[in-house]
Amino acid sequence: MYKYEGLVIHQSHDDEGVIEVVENNGERALHFGSPARQSSMLIADPNRLHSFYARAMMALLLFNDNPRDVLMIGLGGGTIAKFMLHQFPDCRLKVVEFRGSVLKVARSHFGLPFNPRLKIKIGCGADHVRYQSRELSEIHDLIMVDAYDDSGMAPEVGSERFFDDCRTLLKKDGVLVINLWGTDKPMFQQVSWHLGRIFNWRMLYLPVRNRGNIIGFAFGENFPKPQFKSLIAKANDLERQYQLEFPVFLQDFKRNNPSILHRVLKP
Repeated sequence: MYKYEGLVIHQSHDDEGVIEVVENNGERALHFGSPARQSSMLIADPNRLHSFYARAMMALLLFNDNPRDVLMIGLGGGTIAKFMLHQFPDCRLKVVEFRGSVLKVARSHFGLPFNPRLKIKIGCGADHVRYQSRELSEIHDLIMVDAYDDSGMAPEVGSERFFDDCRTLLKKDGVLVINLWGTDKPMFQQVSWHLGRIFNWRMLYLPVRNRGNIIGFAFGENFPKPQFKSLIAKANDLERQYQLEFPVFLQDFKRNNPSILHRVLKP
């Protein structure tokens, strides 16, 4: 069966709807019953980050180039988790994914490995951070939020309460990264407002070129402000190391955050 301009190699259903894996021109993509890709992978190079939004989320390495303790809300095909495991041997990941069926597909079709540094919990990400924040604090240097279904971003992970709980779990010099859908303007504005209030407007936005995604970055209260000039050399080094477009990310940070750049970076 052909769908979304490709060959459907897997289709299953759970209580949340349909899960499809589609191949086309050497690419494999995860869909939740709509043309929107939830994850994508190059079949010939499965450890490389392929989708534009996932690559843009890695702009976080400009601010933390050696993440050690990572919480991820939302798994998708597991391509970001797989990249983190592959590139950072000292990194430990805790992933909360709402749908057990998605985890099965990430294992079977996207090569998500079994690894002692990767712990996966099936459940609601908002519930997880709420319960954890009651007993723990400052345990993650990086929190990544990428929680979408077939109709858009899960509302539970866009609330002020959710970001407040995340702030509790984030180390004082840590970074939170969230994948937002810029074309849903009411949701984007609401989430941005909550994120800004909780993190005292220490934030940056990175629109993904030629896509509707906007990646938000929020910074802990003791995040050390780097100088913008120092990040230019770092971006070039990171590009050589990971084959990702860090100089472009840095340029787009400057272009799209003129009024708030000073809250995070020194001139």
